[in-house]
Amino acid sequence: MKSLLNYFSSVKLAIFLLIIITLASILGTLIPQNRSLDEYVARYGQISNLLYRLQITKLYQSSWFIVLLFLFALNIIVCTLTRLAPKIRKAFRPKVEIEPKEINVLKIKEKFKKNIDLDTSKKELENELRSRHYRLKKVEKENKTFILARKRILGWFGADVVHVGILIILVGGIISGVGGIRKDLTFSEGKVLDISEADFKLRLDKFETEYYPDGNVRDWKSTLTVIEDEKPVLSKIIEVNHPLTYKGFAFYQSSYGWNWTNTSVEIWAKKRKDPSFLRKIELKVGQRVRLDGENIRVSVMHFIPDFVINERNQITSRSLQPNNPAAYIEVWEGDEKIMSGWIFAQFPEFARIHSEKETDLSFELKNFKADQLSIIQAAKDPGVNLIWVGCTFLMIGLAFAFYWPTREIKVILEESQGKTEVTAGGIASKSREALQSEFEKIMTSFRRSR
Repeated sequence: MKSLLNYFSSVKLAIFLLIIITLASILGTLIPQNRSLDEYVARYGQISNLLYRLQITKLYQSSWFIVLLFLFALNIIVCTLTRLAPKIRKAFRPKVEIEPKEINVLKIKEKFKKNIDLDTSKKELENELRSRHYRLKKVEKENKTFILARKRILGWFGADVVHVGILIILVGGIISGVGGIRKDLTFSEGKVLDISEADFKLRLDKFETEYYPDGNVRDWKSTLTVIEDEKPVLSKIIEVNHPLTYKGFAFYQSSYGWNWTNTSVEIWAKKRKDPSFLRKIELKVGQRVRLDGENIRVSVMHFIPDFVINERNQITSRSLQPNNPAAYIEVWEGDEKIMSGWIFAQFPEFARIHSEKETDLSFELKNFKADQLSIIQAAKDPGVNLIWVGCTFLMIGLAFAFYWPTREIKVILEESQGKTEVTAGGIASKSREALQSEFEKIMTSFRRSR
């Protein structure tokens, strides 16, 4: 049992767990969390399945990360309890009666005689120490008086308050990991979505993307309305780092996308032998449109925003961004299909068209349009208040430990032939120079008193 306590109170174990938790947190920062499997496959390929199995895609809610937090909390509890009892004894049941040699080994010390009796010396020293806010404990024995003067006793417990703060933060993190919610919601304008584990709904009224002059995205803004009992109760424009909060939920502007299932494309039809021939048609996926003046109809069967052929020789989209847009078209002459294949917006010369019948027609994908989607992350952290409380304890503990160090002054007063021999020394856990200065002032003032 003792060996087990020693193991869990080990500083080496605390450092090891802290390193693992830190590395895991860095990994959770680098890898987007709580996204769909399709997004991970598009971004990481085959390794996405491994990330899913290891729960790295939802790291902060994963069982192994919560176990790490629990072990770290257990380590702190055992470490604190094993060191707390001696501190309590030292703070509230200190040893007042000491030997002169215990003072002689101190770096801050002084020894001298006063030409007054013991009782008078004792009163003068007590008044001097109390004037500097020291609390006194004393033991009187025959012709000797032992005085222990201390202040800022809470400084001894600064580290323990820090440990309590860390424990509260860890408990908050575990509660958020077990009961927290982080989910991406995909909205089109006007769409209303139910919020899981909540008694209200959310509606996207408006979504806009702001761009820099060079075409890069500057900001996304979503106008969200909270609907409760079928009535709007709150509206707010949210953007990155400016969420909407309501009933313990926070809604962050996460990203944006397009509704590619309802894409509208613009296709140009040309004839190789007639440079003046040009027909422009606009149609949606699944729609069939006739070319003006021709017995030709064109339909768009599929649209892919980022065309790629994977290692299995399958056509798929590498991402949801329009990096390599392509449309699969079919061309009909009357009731006969004469052409089919892929045409590309950025690389028209790489069109993969299969002709069933010899024709002079060629097709180019010139433009495409799709409704923009706003991606909102819904987050609920039931342990967040505990985390803030823990941070408060942490700051208080650090303040006690570094800016409120305990000071002790030990004094032995011994009467001999009507005079008093004074042996005194001072101890400080930190800021020894400050105690040295204060100690010298106390002793100088005491020495000069009548």
